[in-house]
Parts: sequence; C-alpha cells; structure tokens
Amino acid sequence: MHKTYKKSLVLNKRIIQLTVLITLAITGCAKINHVSTNLDRDNFKHYFSPTKVKMVEKEQDLAGKYKFLGLVEGESCQEKAYHAAPNEIDARTEARRKAYQLGANAIIFSQCVMITDDKAAKYCLASTVCYGRAFKVEQENK
Repeated sequence: MHKTYKKSLVLNKRIIQLTVLITLAITGCAKINHVSTNLDRDNFKHYFSPTKVKMVEKEQDLAGKYKFLGLVEGESCQEKAYHAAPNEIDARTEARRKAYQLGANAIIFSQCVMITDDKAAKYCLASTVCYGRAFKVEQENK
C-alpha cells in the first residue's frame, strides 16, 4: 500500500504541475495588449494621398493661381530577378505621394527613365524613376 500511495502522490504532483503550466500558458496568451497590423491611421491617411495630386501635362494647363513647391521623384524598383519588373505607374504614384507630402495638389512629370544594370544602385536590379514638378493650385470656391 505504501508504494501505491507514493505513486499516487507523484502522479498528483505531476498533474498539478501540468495544470499550473497550462494555466500559465493560457493566461499568458490571453493578455495580448498590442497587436501589430498595417491598419493604423497613418497608413489610411497616406494610402490615398496620390489621388489628391492631379497629373497635368504642362504649366499652361494649371487653372488659376499656382505656386511651384519643388521637384519630386518616384522610383519603382525590382530587387530580385523573380520580382515584378519596375514600371512607370508605381514610380509616378510614389512621386505623387511625395508631392502630396510637400502640400501639392498638382504635378507635371518631365520624364521617366528605366535604369538597368546600375552598379551604383546595389539594391535594385532594374528601376524606373519618374521626375516631376509639384505645384499648389488654388481651388476656386464654388
């Protein structure tokens, strides 16, 4: 009887240890205070910002008063051979985002260039860069 009691005591001790361990694991996981996602205010605020910058062909097409804010550029980069090829759409979108950050609501692109086998750019196999001039155009009150 003495051996059975000892085995029972050891078994009960292990069950208690396992129960405590599981309880700690469950309660440790239950207290998640920080969740990291891309759903934050800044992402939403800036995601659609390029759409607020109108692409214009030439300065004469700017209606009303306007002010030149600065030069901007956008880049589309192909980092790995199996990634998508760089393109003008992504490069222009990045340039429009930068123009918006300057306070612009219009941009005139001067050119886009494709750069391949650029030894200076160690992170891109190929890239497309678009250059533009950012403008703030006064909106008419309607």
